[in-house]
Amino acid sequence: MDSHGCSNGVREEEIDVVAMAVTVVVVNTMGDKESSSRDMLTRLRQRRALLQSVAEAPDCEATCEAIVQLCVAVTSGVFPRQTPRWWIKRRTGGTWEDLRLRDDVTDEYFQQKLRMSTAMFNHIVAACAAYMEKKVTHYRMPLPVEQLIAFALYRWASGETYESGTSAFDIGRATGLQVVRDVTSTLLQEYPDAIKWPMGRRRAQILRAFREKGFPNCFGAIDCTHTYIDKPIGAPSENYYDRKQKFSVQAQVVVDLDLRILDVHVGYPGSVHDVRVLHNSQLFRRAESGELFDATPENLPHGVVTRGYLLGDNGYPVACPWIVSPYGGIDQGADEERFDTRQKVARGCVERAFGRLKCMWRLFLRTHKTNLETLPQQFVVVCTLHIYPPGRGHRLRREPSVGGGCEWRSA
Repeated sequence: MDSHGCSNGVREEEIDVVAMAVTVVVVNTMGDKESSSRDMLTRLRQRRALLQSVAEAPDCEATCEAIVQLCVAVTSGVFPRQTPRWWIKRRTGGTWEDLRLRDDVTDEYFQQKLRMSTAMFNHIVAACAAYMEKKVTHYRMPLPVEQLIAFALYRWASGETYESGTSAFDIGRATGLQVVRDVTSTLLQEYPDAIKWPMGRRRAQILRAFREKGFPNCFGAIDCTHTYIDKPIGAPSENYYDRKQKFSVQAQVVVDLDLRILDVHVGYPGSVHDVRVLHNSQLFRRAESGELFDATPENLPHGVVTRGYLLGDNGYPVACPWIVSPYGGIDQGADEERFDTRQKVARGCVERAFGRLKCMWRLFLRTHKTNLETLPQQFVVVCTLHIYPPGRGHRLRREPSVGGGCEWRSA
């Protein structure tokens, strides 16, 4: 557009081109933003007036002035802008509000805060919605299921206190306590057999993997871990005082080489020895009855014939025929030392599983104040989520029961 065109007015074609270009820019910068019907109607009227002023400008000066007004309107929020680049994140004030956005960084934010992708989160919400939806009454609207499940996952993933977590999700502390209870019971009800003893093809894969490590007919590795808690109220605290001079709750877990949890028994106080936890678990009763280890008999050195066993540390009794422990000691022969090294390497999968589980779900890594009645169930739920890690294409699904692999004990 030259100086002559600016003084005597612009052609109609040029005005149309400018109006079209401005419209394209505005439409590309507009984002979805929830608001009331009245606010939305006001914004639409403002946008229509600004675009009309550009299209109907009589000369160059009026066109430039209309474009300047339009740019001011864009920066003032009349035309809400989307996140322009992936490294710029839009913040709304609160973890839940940030999770509700659907930006190009939302999935990464879900991984960081909830330890799962948006697809897996939506799958869990869809499966649990029928159990957790509240009836709409004449009082205030119930909280959405997405917010309830997100808060419970955030609580387990971050390990924050209820005061801090509920503030980030704009709910009350009493509501947060009840939400964790509801989500825990719902997930246990919806996926009762997620943790189970391997059968069929999965069992064959586990046996083949341990055979390659030098342990034929091995089904997994067993060990106990401690979940540290504050001094319990209303329970004999000396029972929960463990050997590390901390208050804790015991959890016995069996895992395979892929760090998948096959069995969990949780709830005994921290002062209880691993052997006592084993003897009082369902795993022990099923193993003694011959229900678990039913593989093809395998001939081992020294004339030993076995149909299956687990790898354990020196804390388990040597007399237990289905737990293989290292020799231990100082004066070892070459064969014993070689066996102990290979056994510790293969058994290391259970230690890595504990490390990964507690680093993902940090509530069980730190000392925290908890309810001893619901802590075992929460640990089982976290073990269920641990089986289906984010980013590997797994999806929680219901499968027919084969005897169950999780057990908890209330205080």
